[in-house]
Amino acid sequence: MRTASHATPSRSSANSDKAWFLRALLVLLAPRSVFAALRDDSDEAAEARQDVAGALVWLAGISGILATSVASHLLDDFELDGTLAAVWAFLAGGLYGFFLYYVLGKVSHVALRKLGSRGGFRRSRHVLAFAAAPIALALLVYWPVRIAAYGGDLFRTGGADGHGTGAATAWIFYGFVVWALALFAIGVRTVHGWTWARSLAGVAFTAGIAAALAVAVSVLYAVG
Repeated sequence: MRTASHATPSRSSANSDKAWFLRALLVLLAPRSVFAALRDDSDEAAEARQDVAGALVWLAGISGILATSVASHLLDDFELDGTLAAVWAFLAGGLYGFFLYYVLGKVSHVALRKLGSRGGFRRSRHVLAFAAAPIALALLVYWPVRIAAYGGDLFRTGGADGHGTGAATAWIFYGFVVWALALFAIGVRTVHGWTWARSLAGVAFTAGIAAALAVAVSVLYAVG
């Protein structure tokens, strides 16, 4: 009987973790039910989903950094090959994702508090992480196709991807970004029970800061 009593919490925790991994997929199809589950911000609930949130952020970070101007010139340095470029994308993308996760999570938290939210910083970050699921998905369905089609040209100046069909298909990635923004709006509205107008105000403020950061990084890279 003692062994069973000790096994029950462990089994429950494992089931809870598995449920959140499934929700990482479900958020793409039925986001309201997933974001409704985020209303519970107890330590136990947050711990159950934090690994999944972290995985989404890491994958989205890799996907996002591949779309930057830094990545588009990566192989201009002949000392880099495909393997090193993959390592760079994995490590730099993860750092990029978590940097934005905490910065934009804080921006979102402050903006939503100004609009009347009583939620914590942790829950704001988790809403952002699950909203980023489409960008993480792009790493699995968009980037493999694009890399297969253009190879190293994606990461060199003047490659075949920079004009014609290549340039046009580059914009497909931003469809995933728009999808993520839509999920973020649904998440804010669902978690807080707000009107669309109030929810979109918080999302717009966060998105504006994100755009400003992206421009600043591009300018700094160009100057450097």
